[in-house]
Amino acid sequence: MKKKMDVEFRGTVDPARNRYPYCIVWTPLPIITWIFPFIGHMGICTSAGVIRDFAGPYYVSEDEMGFGNPTMYWQMSPSTAELSSWDSAVHQASEEYSKRMHNLFCDNCHSHVARALNLMQYNKSTSWNMYKLGFLMVIKGKFVGVSGFLKTWLPFIVLCILVLIVVTIATVVSKTTT
Repeated sequence: MKKKMDVEFRGTVDPARNRYPYCIVWTPLPIITWIFPFIGHMGICTSAGVIRDFAGPYYVSEDEMGFGNPTMYWQMSPSTAELSSWDSAVHQASEEYSKRMHNLFCDNCHSHVARALNLMQYNKSTSWNMYKLGFLMVIKGKFVGVSGFLKTWLPFIVLCILVLIVVTIATVVSKTTT
């Protein structure tokens, strides 16, 4: 049954069913994304849209991202994979990262995605890294809808408003006591 369902979604992004074929997906991280809305958790999807993400030490999840469903996706072109098939590279990177310790700053979910892209030599490149992917996701990523946009940006906006209110109150209070 699952195989039949996966084939049905091949090539078609379907956020309602959580299927993102040939995509890099992104979701916010609690607290970190509230302060820096361009930093989040990343995964890479198979041709059938099944999400694989390096969710923690020695663990690559399948079809259930470590921090919730994607709010953004970036659909790639599998025809630009040079050396190996898309699914083979995603599988190989996932196997490799299931044996690694997670490090927030230098070997993380973005690194897992970069490894898959490097294995397939996506876009004739083996220089994919977490910084390049983070930057390109901000530029090329699409929100899954209004809810994805709000889940990503609303906490940051609320935090900014609260900071402005506190600064305004502090300014008014300091001027009235002077």
